[in-house]
Amino acid sequence: MGSYPSGPSGGPRVVYEYANRLVRRGHEVAVVHPRRLKQPSCERLTLSQWTRRNVLRPLRRSLSRPVVDWIPIEKRVRMLFVPNLDMENIPDGDAIFATAWQTANSVLEFPPTKGRKFYLIQGYETWQGPKDLVDATWRAPLRKVVVSKWLLELGKEMGCGDATYVPNGIDHTLYRVTRALKERPLQVAMMVSSEPVKGSSDGLDALRITRERFPDLRVVLFGTGRRQSWIPTWAEYYRNAEQDFIVKQIYNTSRILVSSSWSEGFAFPPAEAACCGCAVVATDSGGIREFIENGVTGLLSPVKDPGALAENLRLLIENDGLRIRLAEACSRVVARLSWEKSADLLADVIMRAN
Repeated sequence: MGSYPSGPSGGPRVVYEYANRLVRRGHEVAVVHPRRLKQPSCERLTLSQWTRRNVLRPLRRSLSRPVVDWIPIEKRVRMLFVPNLDMENIPDGDAIFATAWQTANSVLEFPPTKGRKFYLIQGYETWQGPKDLVDATWRAPLRKVVVSKWLLELGKEMGCGDATYVPNGIDHTLYRVTRALKERPLQVAMMVSSEPVKGSSDGLDALRITRERFPDLRVVLFGTGRRQSWIPTWAEYYRNAEQDFIVKQIYNTSRILVSSSWSEGFAFPPAEAACCGCAVVATDSGGIREFIENGVTGLLSPVKDPGALAENLRLLIENDGLRIRLAEACSRVVARLSWEKSADLLADVIMRAN
């Protein structure tokens, strides 16, 4: 149970990946998409934030027809688009998952007929809500499942040592090498977003610094929003590109993938790019440690430090042997990530809950 789906971001994608695989195992699965979420009364919003959340966003959603066309959904998965999380809109079941901090309290309030209560934690969502309220959901009496070891350790630091670690998977039938690492042009790729937590401005600053040293560097950007004025003219930008295009025309034609996020529960684009042979130059955003060890499987730098990010880019551009060695090492690590294995683990967590 998460928010209304708007694109192929990590949170909804994880939910749909598990829904598909659980129904294939014979389970009945419903994915609930509330148009409106309950907002904590103590959350303080500016006038513009309140207007966007309570007027503009609900109006846009009410006028739009729900469509999830960016990922195949098994026909047996019940896709429920409901106005809110009132109890009558939630089907009875054996288990129910909150998949975002805003839905955790609603799940807590549901009666036992809705199922055993779980919380799939996909990130430390303080960028979406007040820290004290987000932390409170971590301490709530829900069976917690986290998607990375970083989140597992974060939970222990917060006194929530009862979480279960179930790593995210990768679709290796889609994300794979189609062009030899040695045959790639001088090209760097990066996903961009207007969400501040993604640190896109830092990544663009690092790329700008790098292009001053390497004027022939080709920069390819992709994302879900329209091209913004802050995207430089020297960079190509692809909006809502099909995943097959991203795999073949971006990942497999790039030497390096840049990730400049401030915080990530897992970090899908770097993992998927690594499956396609890209070396990863990234900020130490937390969940990226799931597959990037600095100097072993990629290069990490502090968050909000474009200069350090640019320096790591320089190292790989000038040392092609290092670039290939790191890319090959990371590809061996991400090869272990499998949606089938993760679905088996999640099903076991559900079945063992009493």
